[in-house]
Amino acid sequence: MPAPIIVTALFDKADHAWFDALRRAHFPPERNVLAAHLTMFHHLPPSTAAEVKQRLASETRGVPRPAATLQAPFSLGRGVAYRIDSDELVAVRQRLADAFVGLLTPQDQAGWRPHVTIQNKVEPPVARALLAQLRAEFRPRPLQIAGLAAWWYRGGPWELLSRHMFSA
Repeated sequence: MPAPIIVTALFDKADHAWFDALRRAHFPPERNVLAAHLTMFHHLPPSTAAEVKQRLASETRGVPRPAATLQAPFSLGRGVAYRIDSDELVAVRQRLADAFVGLLTPQDQAGWRPHVTIQNKVEPPVARALLAQLRAEFRPRPLQIAGLAAWWYRGGPWELLSRHMFSA
């Protein structure tokens, strides 16, 4: 069945496991139906599936992994996320946005602030406490962006459409 397409960046196994452990520890379990992720686009039309796959393949095939750095956690009001800094990944996202101009939702047109949400939909005091804890422990560090993926969104856990890995 056609469904909206979500595009994400993929972390290597170690970074993904670290983010996912934080998400499992701090995200309300009844709402945590996804693994930790870095969303690049929230909703591309299902009619773009073949082009999405082709463009993700061309952005990754034979291309070195983009440099990325974990930045300080920040408040979502009712949750917490970590900023991700990567000029190279921002450039990839901009090329994709240019390719799909006219098809982007307002959310995807509004600009991109790369982040990984590890807590959401909690009471503000709970979120503030976690933010304080994570900020106290925080040290910037490199992250490994392993690839890009496209997913079908059908209301629950996402269904993989395609996965495209950068060269090591």
